[in-house]
Amino acid sequence: MEERLEQAELDALWLPGDPIASEERLAAAAAQPDRSEVVRAELETQRARALGLQGRFEEGEALLESLEPAASVLEVRVLLERGRLRIATGRAGEAVPILEAALNAARRESDVSLAAESALVLADADRPHAQQWIDEGLAELDGTEDPRILRWGAVLHGLRGWVLLGDGDPRAALDSFEDALEYADDYGTADQRFAARWALGRVLRELGRTSEALVIQRGLAAQRPEEPAVAAELAALTRVPEESHTIDS
Repeated sequence: MEERLEQAELDALWLPGDPIASEERLAAAAAQPDRSEVVRAELETQRARALGLQGRFEEGEALLESLEPAASVLEVRVLLERGRLRIATGRAGEAVPILEAALNAARRESDVSLAAESALVLADADRPHAQQWIDEGLAELDGTEDPRILRWGAVLHGLRGWVLLGDGDPRAALDSFEDALEYADDYGTADQRFAARWALGRVLRELGRTSEALVIQRGLAAQRPEEPAVAAELAALTRVPEESHTIDS
């Protein structure tokens, strides 16, 4: 009998950008008769997440409530998804202590992946302390050689880049986006590699390094001609002379 939900299966069940289909796939997986109760419950926490992404917040909360009392890794997942639902409904302040509890529970369980994920979501919920939570998430990765866990490095460094860019520090953001790309190239999925390159091109445009940004975005356009974010960047880049207003040499 399965002891817990494997990350490889969870990755396969999620369809990025399609929470409706993801929910259906997760529900079908949970309904398989050979599932252990623990794995079935873990799958239900992910279905609650998919419901939240559809805006069906009350249903997501009710589903998580039905899984209480939760212990071990299931406790982490319940807390993590409850925190996400609070953020999605504009209650980030309420989410912070819930997510801190998720992080502490993940550490008790020695689950590096869920600890890094909890720190990531905490950085989103607690923006004044985002850098602290990102540091804590990255610290969780020290000592692991598991490529699936190390993927969190791409996400955490990427988030740091966006925080720094939002704070008006594109030079520092560039360093973080370069770190994110390194992790994505070494451990990430095709979507993570694409997103990391797009973000790098975006900050290069912010720095006025338009020739470099154009090379990146044109390469991405060749991979995915219908990607609207790439089209928007190319439009922005071609509206300004190359290398104009450069602020980083």
